[in-house]
Amino acid sequence: MVVIRLSRGGAKARPFFNIVVADKRIRRDGRFIERIGFYNPIAKDNEESIRIAQDRLTYWRGVGAQASPTVERLIKQAADKAPAAAAA
Repeated sequence: MVVIRLSRGGAKARPFFNIVVADKRIRRDGRFIERIGFYNPIAKDNEESIRIAQDRLTYWRGVGAQASPTVERLIKQAADKAPAAAAA
């Protein structure tokens, strides 16, 4: 099965996550098929904390990829921020 999940990067106590499409059997930070975005949980106010390529997300969901619960939450969070950013 193909999943959309987080892959951890960054340093100790300074996490940074890539949102990747990967085979479910491959370890968390291992080989992935495609990187479709990132999540920076410690971003400052003027920095971008989430970016997701919506066209690639739609494609992968269309071919059957399942998103992890955390990625589902981040997708909703990014969707809530996007209209506010477009209006500004």
